[in-house]
Amino acid sequence: MSTAKFNTWQNPDGTENYKCRAWVNFNGTGTVAIRGSGNVSSITDNGAGDYTINFTTAMPDANYAATVTATYNGGSWGTLPASGTYTSSAVKVGNAGTGAFVDAATVNVAVFR
Repeated sequence: MSTAKFNTWQNPDGTENYKCRAWVNFNGTGTVAIRGSGNVSSITDNGAGDYTINFTTAMPDANYAATVTATYNGGSWGTLPASGTYTSSAVKVGNAGTGAFVDAATVNVAVFR
């Protein structure tokens, strides 16, 4: 068995076809635990509602988009926007919707480039 690796995927017309480069679903309360992931090596818990997603394979640069959603402990839905810390090896996300960081029962992050 062999593995094919590509830096870019192209559509038939030659334009780039962008893919999800990393994703993770994790428990953001108590001890942070990954439920499922792709290209995510670990999650760093920086404090209440403040997480760093560490990539297994680095992005080519920090010019990617991180989409984040969460389920709060109370059952209501909300989003956890990226906090502005993007590096090729990790992205930092935090719950900014309440004025203070708050842990979330389920956090989902998808990274596109």
